[in-house]
Amino acid sequence: MGKRGPAAKPTQLRVLHGDRTDRINDTEPIPPTQDIACQDWASDGAREIWARLGPGLEQRGVLTSWDADAFLVLCEALNRYRNATALVNGSALLVQGGSGLMKNPALQVQAEAERTFLTYAARFGLTPSDRQAIKVEVGGDHNAGGPGRLLS
Repeated sequence: MGKRGPAAKPTQLRVLHGDRTDRINDTEPIPPTQDIACQDWASDGAREIWARLGPGLEQRGVLTSWDADAFLVLCEALNRYRNATALVNGSALLVQGGSGLMKNPALQVQAEAERTFLTYAARFGLTPSDRQAIKVEVGGDHNAGGPGRLLS
């Protein structure tokens, strides 16, 4: 059985949101600082999304080398959503099935991709409700080593 309640907010987002310092985990494992690149096996659409969103998240310390695979899932889900939306827009909402009219199967693909994207987008602070609470300092190197980098 999983943990109860909503998923824990990442430490970096807690700091950006301005949470109380006694609620911030200052012993959280710190991923090594290294360049983060989109995986070779990613689709072209996901690579485009990565290039658009990734640098800003990496600069703010939200996207690290440990998060690259989860972020790629987000990019692939958004790409799948785009493709399914294009199919839906190019055809009818109802299509002919074996026993008459049925809902366009692309609608289900679109809905699943949307759910996946929104789940991962919230984890990276990409939805309006998550973003509105973030307070970002401009300038300074927040990626310097040690947990103090988050609280300074």
